[in-house]
Amino acid sequence: MRMFRVWCSTKSVGNYIVENTSLRAKDVQLSKLSVSDSNSPKEFHAIPDHIKKILYLDAPDVIVERDKEPIFSVEISTEAGTGHNVFQRFARLAASVENNVPTFYIYPEAVYITRRNTADPRNPICRWDAINPNVFTVLEKVMQIYGIPALFFYHPSEYTRGTCGKPRNTITKRVKFDRRHRGCPDSSDAEMRALFDILDIVIERSERGTRRPELINERPVSDRRMWMQSEFTKHGGKDGAGSPYSATKIVRTESLIQHLKGFVGRSYRFGELLASREMTVVYHPDAKYRGDPYPGTLAAVDYLLCRTGKTFEDRDKNLVLAWGVVDERDNNLEVTPTSSVEDFLGQIRNVRENRGRCLLDREYGGLKNEQIPRYYMQTRYGCSYTKSKDIRCYAYFADAILFGDGALWRDG
Repeated sequence: MRMFRVWCSTKSVGNYIVENTSLRAKDVQLSKLSVSDSNSPKEFHAIPDHIKKILYLDAPDVIVERDKEPIFSVEISTEAGTGHNVFQRFARLAASVENNVPTFYIYPEAVYITRRNTADPRNPICRWDAINPNVFTVLEKVMQIYGIPALFFYHPSEYTRGTCGKPRNTITKRVKFDRRHRGCPDSSDAEMRALFDILDIVIERSERGTRRPELINERPVSDRRMWMQSEFTKHGGKDGAGSPYSATKIVRTESLIQHLKGFVGRSYRFGELLASREMTVVYHPDAKYRGDPYPGTLAAVDYLLCRTGKTFEDRDKNLVLAWGVVDERDNNLEVTPTSSVEDFLGQIRNVRENRGRCLLDREYGGLKNEQIPRYYMQTRYGCSYTKSKDIRCYAYFADAILFGDGALWRDG
């Protein structure tokens, strides 16, 4: 019998997937999914290489493999999906599909949020925060490019569209959890039953030997894609409107290059990559340098506005991340900065200078026995998995990053 292996962030979510799918009747091994070399330095190096490939940007909650071949991943969130937030974990989904692995995103349609009322602290502001419908568009873009399922399912909740009454459960933001599996969505909900049905198809096709790209044509998959498009409309989605579109500006690449010359001088000869695209998309979130939700949102901007093929090289526009407000004037970009380039470089130095993170400057005799295989991993990958996920995502997706006092870019 062929064996399945479930890599999971917690045993609870691993058992949740196993017990609610046809995996419950199969030979299954549960394994801990360590998210990065930085977070789990004693464990991450032992994760098989075919799983590491899906973790190069970020780690999902579950990866299921059959005979050392990943067959799907699952990501679960209970956060409010307004604005940029729903894209926070998009890089995890993209990394899965970019490795030809179907991915499934479970996220609330809305959550009940209680916020402090500065005008009247005794009366907090309570409301339903509904999902940003542009998440349906970006997942559809991914499926159009790769032909691999990237499907969305609503996390069970008390929310009923069109109502605004106070929910019974405000502590849990009105999301419904499973009785048997801690922290997991209510498995009796119709949305979860629909998910399990599709997961069973993926599992059955993997045993049959069906090529994964053919999964996109399975009737339940195509029906879910149509449902996602209808949800975009029902939630008031409009093409090119709302976040993250509202935090982008499309400029001439000539203006970008002129701006970069301000840091290196007019004699610097740029490589052919930036100049090969006439226009550039600048994502400028008008925030101080930070991680979430911006790494995942940058990835979403790529697919929404730049990506035309299966790699970041396949773009018809450059993708630039700017920390500050951007304007285009007189063939140049003007950046009103919010952060310094040192905010970025400082994180890189922390990795290199922290002897517990980077082992590459150690003498062999200075390595503990358990550090030897980790050292060997770093000789192959360097500190790719040791850097924080925001650094990894920014460097992977952005053709250039702009700060008030510096910039980084790639020439090829």
